[in-house]
Amino acid sequence: QVQLVESGGGSVQTGGSLRLSCAASRGTFRPINMGWFRQAPGKEREFVAGFGWPVGSTRYADSVKGRFTISRDNVENTVYLQMNSLKPEDTAVYYCAAKEAGYITPRSAIDYWGQGTQVTVSS
Repeated sequence: QVQLVESGGGSVQTGGSLRLSCAASRGTFRPINMGWFRQAPGKEREFVAGFGWPVGSTRYADSVKGRFTISRDNVENTVYLQMNSLKPEDTAVYYCAAKEAGYITPRSAIDYWGQGTQVTVSS
């Protein structure tokens, strides 16, 4: 079993930045098998960012490309989501996601979810 502990959400104005963190409780867990989703009010949960092949590559939803950056710390078993140039449409609960094996993609079956952290962007 793996617990994912998120932090870093909050409220910012349009154009602002936030950095989300997600720490995996199991020391042997691989951060490369982690990623981020979000769910806005009244909408389905959607993929935001994850890692891919070749090692070191990343993938993003079209709506966040060029503004969000996913990164990882393999020593701390932590994944980060740096969010810049935030827009009101980025307002959502952001969830850390993890799989026992394989990369996180928009259609991944997720093994573990974080508790979610609220991000609110005001105009």
